[in-house]
Amino acid sequence: MNMNQVTLPATDVERSALFYRRLGFTQIVSAPPRYARFECEGGATFSLHAFDTVLPSQTVVYFECDDLDGTYQRLCKLGIEFNQAPKDQIWLWREAYLQDPDGNMICLYSAGNTRRFPPWRLSDDSPRL
Repeated sequence: MNMNQVTLPATDVERSALFYRRLGFTQIVSAPPRYARFECEGGATFSLHAFDTVLPSQTVVYFECDDLDGTYQRLCKLGIEFNQAPKDQIWLWREAYLQDPDGNMICLYSAGNTRRFPPWRLSDDSPRL
């Protein structure tokens, strides 16, 4: 299987769509006031769907950046506020955190090869169900 689509809740789809366009995503569907969809560089998509209320969530959506520090600097100059500046993590990723207008947690990260092949990756002959 391949994950392609994640839908985030938004109380104001147009406001959130502007936020994601400012982050640099390409909007491919605009159906205000209920729905918007964006395409990521690798072809995966994510969307916004209108909700009256967005409840706090422990879900984090990760977007990989080739140049995390450059992306962070560019977005800061655009007035995007971050909860955490880029920081090296013990799991070998460099991560920065921010929230969209409805509080959905977003992580911009750079992982290189360790995204799919960390030193602790299970071997192909590991037991599986």
